[in-house]
Amino acid sequence: MDNNKLKDQVKEEFITYLNIKKHRRTPERFAILDHIYSAKGHFDMESLYKEMSESSLRVSRATLYNTIDLLLECGLVIKHQFGANVSQYERAYGNENHDHLICTSCGEVKEYKNSNLFTPSQQKRLQRFKISYYSMYIYGICSKCQKKNQVQEKKNKTNSLTTKK
Repeated sequence: MDNNKLKDQVKEEFITYLNIKKHRRTPERFAILDHIYSAKGHFDMESLYKEMSESSLRVSRATLYNTIDLLLECGLVIKHQFGANVSQYERAYGNENHDHLICTSCGEVKEYKNSNLFTPSQQKRLQRFKISYYSMYIYGICSKCQKKNQVQEKKNKTNSLTTKK
C-alpha cells in the first residue's frame, strides 16, 4: 500500500473514532497524525514536539499528549517502553513485523526485520486469529558495549596484576 493510501485509511479510522467518542476533529490532531504517518521508525514525545514546533502548524505539548492518547486508544499508534524512562512510539499501520534488539548497557534500540516468526505448525494454530501486527523485545548487550566491556576487563586484569607485585 502506498503511503498516501495508508494516510487516507488511518485518517478515516481516526475520523470514525473521533465521531464515535464525540471528540473534536481539529486541524492540530490531523497534523500530528499526518506527521507520524509521514515518518518511519520510533519517536519520543520530545522529538515529536520539536518537529511539530518547526512545522507550519504549531501544537502545544498538551495537544500533543492528548492526541497521542487518542491515537493509542484507537490503535493507530503503538507505545513501547524499552527499559529507559522515556516511552517511545511508532505508527501501528504500514510497518513490517519486526523485533526490537535492546542493549541493556547503553540503551540503544535497533529494529530487526523478521519475515516470518511463526513456524507452519504455529501458523496452523493461529488460523482463526487474524494478526494485525506483532513485536518482540530482545534484550542483551550490543557489540559496541561488549567490546568496551572486554577492554575494561583487560584493563582491570592488568591493573590487578601490577598492584599484586
